[in-house]
Amino acid sequence: MTWSIEFDDAAAKELRKLDGPIQHEILRYLRERIATGEDPRRFGKPLSRELAGLWRYRIRDHRLICNIEDDSLVVLVLQVGHRKDIYD
Repeated sequence: MTWSIEFDDAAAKELRKLDGPIQHEILRYLRERIATGEDPRRFGKPLSRELAGLWRYRIRDHRLICNIEDDSLVVLVLQVGHRKDIYD
């Protein structure tokens, strides 16, 4: 039982705008930690207020905002960005 990682079109575009090394680090983080057979919530943090129901993952100075779909075992990445801009 492994989780699959999917990117929203906007998130994929945001990821492509980042520098190569941080792109690879984000993808490696998703592949090695989140897409394993265990619960993807163990590394993330639940968001509150307007973003309630979504999860945040931290990779250095960048953040991923994701929706975890338990019924289909999918982690959908909705936003990728630097920590100073991601919550705007």
